Amino acid sequence: MKLESPNGGSKAEELARVLNQMKVVLQGTQATNLYRLPFESRKDTQVIFSYVFRFRPAAAAPKSDPIALSYVVCNRPQVLVELCRAYDHKESATPAGSVLRELLKNEAAAAIILYDDGDEPGSSCKGLNAIDRNRPQSGRGVFWKFFDWINKSSFEVAADAFTTFRSNSYVTKRQSIKLLGELLLDRSNYSVMTAYVDSGEHLKICMNLLRDDRKMVQYEGFHVFKVFVANPHKSIAVQKILLMNREKLLVFLAHFLEDRTDDEQFIDEREFLIKQIRNMPSTPVVSQRSVSAS
Repeated sequence: MKLESPNGGSKAEELARVLNQMKVVLQGTQATNLYRLPFESRKDTQVIFSYVFRFRPAAAAPKSDPIALSYVVCNRPQVLVELCRAYDHKESATPAGSVLRELLKNEAAAAIILYDDGDEPGSSCKGLNAIDRNRPQSGRGVFWKFFDWINKSSFEVAADAFTTFRSNSYVTKRQSIKLLGELLLDRSNYSVMTAYVDSGEHLKICMNLLRDDRKMVQYEGFHVFKVFVANPHKSIAVQKILLMNREKLLVFLAHFLEDRTDDEQFIDEREFLIKQIRNMPSTPVVSQRSVSAS
């Protein structure tokens, strides 16, 4: 846009208007009031959101996060939460959902939604750096609202919310693994845990999670994997897989998430699993539980 052209004045006004729209987007006003806009304006707002959150300067590193998205993640996380809350209104469900599905490909943006827990300590409401990933959630955050939007909303809202929820996104994968880990470690679910960790196929899936390219998925996968390894009554199928991959696992785990130097519990658990795998008998052994069950 050349402002020195004969129409420079009008173009300057247009540029000022666009910049003001971007400012409104980053403040969260547009996300909150999206449903109030006329149909065409909602479509325009969707385009603006998408452009703002994708924009990178030409000189930026190829894998760097877009500037506006980084700003929102660190300073205005409520913008992302309000985009999710657009599912409260059928008018804003589709444009907001389209933007969300793009945003959820970004790990930091997804973490804001995943760890939203209102004003609770460790919630993402204060920005990415304030998140306490180890604190159990209250279930009142915006992620949990998806279950209501899918089950209790109009068809338009439910369909779009379900599409966002089931998309191959970091949020869905990360939260599913987290919930599975919490379920397996809850003593009241002992029968469920024993049935799950007896499966060799389940162990294979879990081992693939350890190799995911997203560290928090690896971390949550580790908490499921440790249930298989720490189980004193491993099934024959599980033992065979661990023994077949023992040497590779020992090398892999020795350097697994080694940047978590300040997480003493994780380091202790990792060393415990290495020791357990190293000390397994060379051939599978029928567990006492299996003998008792038969």
